[in-house]
Amino acid sequence: MSPLFVSSIRRVAPALLASALAACSSPEASESDGARASSSLPSPAASASAAPPVKEPEAPAPKVFAPLSAMPEEELYPDTIEEQREALFRRMVSMLHVTDEQMVAVRAIFQRSPVLGQGNPKVTKYPMTRKECREARNAGGGFEQDEPACGAPFMTPIYDVLAGEKEADARVCIDRYEFPGIPCEHPVTGPTAKEAAELCAAVGKRLCDAHEWEGACAGAVHAPEQEYSFGKARKESKDLHNRDREIVWAYGREKDHSKCATKSRKTKGCTSSGWKRCGTNSFPAGAFPECKSPFGVYDQHGNVAEHMNLPLRPEEMTSHGGTGQTEMKGSWFIFSEFEAHPDDCRWRAPDWHGTRVTDPNSHGNYHLGFRCCKSIEK
Repeated sequence: MSPLFVSSIRRVAPALLASALAACSSPEASESDGARASSSLPSPAASASAAPPVKEPEAPAPKVFAPLSAMPEEELYPDTIEEQREALFRRMVSMLHVTDEQMVAVRAIFQRSPVLGQGNPKVTKYPMTRKECREARNAGGGFEQDEPACGAPFMTPIYDVLAGEKEADARVCIDRYEFPGIPCEHPVTGPTAKEAAELCAAVGKRLCDAHEWEGACAGAVHAPEQEYSFGKARKESKDLHNRDREIVWAYGREKDHSKCATKSRKTKGCTSSGWKRCGTNSFPAGAFPECKSPFGVYDQHGNVAEHMNLPLRPEEMTSHGGTGQTEMKGSWFIFSEFEAHPDDCRWRAPDWHGTRVTDPNSHGNYHLGFRCCKSIEK
């Protein structure tokens, strides 16, 4: 690591995290495409004035926090993608208790891709290290402890508090952190939607349906019948959803990019998407403790944008065993500088790079990741 990079980390990252403790955008074909898409959409303020008053969700019961021990090889930042992957796999086994069989499936998915990883090591410059993230979070109280109902580390139950549901009524859990789902680990980027779905399945989970991701962010997961216009064309369904949506961010009803991982920079020479030119200059997942939802889900604004599943019919929900269309949202790591689109929780994206989730040619890029969901067996 160069002295200039170390100096940059010491100057920028601790200040950002200290400020947060004190208190996914779309992947673009080009930046101009994102700006044009943004200009054609109603502003959050305009949508909010048309939307009916929204009840405030009742906050879930407080969680138990505890310090996190050092991760295996947390200070290792290899020079090659092969070494980067192997170090990540070792942390997945240690932190997520991934089985040998699951690890075989994960490896096979990674090996099919020339870009799947945590960014091109030759150009990626992380603004904060894993160790800095973990030590700062530990100093601020630590990390939420595992939820028995989820049956997997670092997940949390989500449900509809506005419909009177309690945690015991939850039928789904979601990763608190972007994949691989480890606190203070850098998110995996570069997966196509198909690879994201396959990786979730490989570790015993599934790609989240859009309304689950949105509800986890907003603090209330509504019934699918409320959140989708099943049987209608995608554009009409999206327009109907956005017209009457609730305007809220994970951290509250006032937008504040400073609470989230939005102040990183693009690699010099990165003028459009491209693994060779563009670094995955993301923060460690969960580095900004204020950037979390009422359920304790982190980084749904900032860091990496995220794949999810958009069903146009009930049988296309991953929670029903199906898959639908690609959906990508959640703002990304330069969003304070380049606000490509609205990033409130329930905003539903235009048809960017639209395909079926299962299409081998579905989209992926250097600032696009995902997180997984897991149905709770009742």
